[in-house]
Amino acid sequence: MGDWGASFSILSNHLILIYILKGILFTLIISVISVGFGILIGSILALLRNYCTRSKSKLFGWIATVYIEVFRNTPLLLWIFICLVFCPCPSFFAQKMFGLTSVESKLLFKAAVALILFTSSVIAEIVRGGLNSVAVGQFEAGYSQGFSTMQIMIYIVLPQAYKNVIPTLLSQVITTIKDSSYLANVATIELMSRIKQILSGAHRYNGTGMIGVSDVFVLFGLAALIYFIINYSLSCVVRRVQKKNGRTVKVLMEN
Repeated sequence: MGDWGASFSILSNHLILIYILKGILFTLIISVISVGFGILIGSILALLRNYCTRSKSKLFGWIATVYIEVFRNTPLLLWIFICLVFCPCPSFFAQKMFGLTSVESKLLFKAAVALILFTSSVIAEIVRGGLNSVAVGQFEAGYSQGFSTMQIMIYIVLPQAYKNVIPTLLSQVITTIKDSSYLANVATIELMSRIKQILSGAHRYNGTGMIGVSDVFVLFGLAALIYFIINYSLSCVVRRVQKKNGRTVKVLMEN
């Protein structure tokens, strides 16, 4: 089964701990970037799908619909491999940065693109749900004040839509953090990839000269614990936001 003491001794190596901490940092950075760009792209897709219904703009709505449905109904891992092979990488990212080699930087960029494309399709439907929750009268009120359609979208509709879907967007952040573990399949530098790399060389650190089952339990158990702490903390935030929104709705109904 392996020597448990030797397995836990791997984590006493400060260089390994720093290596894991950097993996956590990159996981959070990739997830935040993916959700940030996902909200931007997803909002555009949601607007196109919801409001481009007239003959002149129907093509844009159709393109948005195809994009959303294709990415939402196919596996993320598929797009990671597709982007790894076919996605071009700008020269700016094909160089050493943040302690990464040029190869690692390119892999990180391509994997992040796949995660952004996939996440944006999911967020598009979340935002579209928020748009549908905004009363049609808001448009009429905006037009009566002399606002253009674009101004109504930016200053009236989208802020209300985002407010209505904040808990769902936060839940998507949790999902994206978990989905980032798929990037370990293309040897990027997020948490799960680094845990796998440490495990592959565990025999050099545990003093036994071989990789034992206990090494697997300790290292993957640590990864599970880290993911749990991050996602449970975010889940608590989601629940607080949901309760706050629930109280707000209750007060409005009473008034």
